[in-house]
Amino acid sequence: MTKPDSLRLEPGAKRRHYWRDLWRYRELFYMLAWRDISVRYRQTAVGVAWAVLQPLATMIVMTVVFGKVAGLSKASGPPYALLVIAGMLPWQFFSSAFAGASQSLVTNAGLISKVYFPRMIIPAGAVATSFVDLLIAFTILLAMLIWFQFVPNWHIVVLPLFMALSFGAAMGFGLLVAALNVKFRDFRYVVPFIVQFGVYISPIGYSSELIRSRLGDTLYYVYCLNPIVGIIDGFRWAILGTPLDVFALLIACASVAVAILVGVWYFRRTETGFADII
Repeated sequence: MTKPDSLRLEPGAKRRHYWRDLWRYRELFYMLAWRDISVRYRQTAVGVAWAVLQPLATMIVMTVVFGKVAGLSKASGPPYALLVIAGMLPWQFFSSAFAGASQSLVTNAGLISKVYFPRMIIPAGAVATSFVDLLIAFTILLAMLIWFQFVPNWHIVVLPLFMALSFGAAMGFGLLVAALNVKFRDFRYVVPFIVQFGVYISPIGYSSELIRSRLGDTLYYVYCLNPIVGIIDGFRWAILGTPLDVFALLIACASVAVAILVGVWYFRRTETGFADII
């Protein structure tokens, strides 16, 4: 009788057992995620507080620019600062996770070229690291809810679903660009541009309803092909009770599903050649 942990050499075993191997190598996933977290804040004066200070500083700037200068804070609804931070947190997570995952294979080239393991563990670890930062940054939101004496309604119970949706978006796009970056190093210049551009095309400092009123329904739903729009609206609906367009949310879910399918497909297709060209 063959022992469960014994080594068996079979043609194509890596491909057939790939998803099972992801579970078997889960300790490597934990190790890489913990290493990224510790390296990120090593030798910093305030440590993990950077996960709070960065979105807090961005929120303050956006509140002043969009709220005071552009006058968007005059709109009715929850306090404008809460609207901004509820949009900033999912965006900060996605941009950080996407950028980290896209560079993760190149930065771990030595590990990839020496031993076998499912390479998907590496970008997944980068996304998980940013997810930890998101959980830490939620302390800002909690503090602001207390400051404004704002009590979320029952929608808050579905917030984990929108967090999972944002995780899927970061993972899908991150896998695709990580695989592309191994062969085409131009993406190390493209990714920062995408992240910078995404700030302006995502409803972080303003409501997506403002875009709808200016563009009309048809162009608005084209705008919602950016899955971050639906994710941010979902966060705000769950936390602040703002309106949520179900059709726009379905578009976001479909976009994330396509990103995951394409990302996994392309990653798996090119994964066997990573060690040769990285």
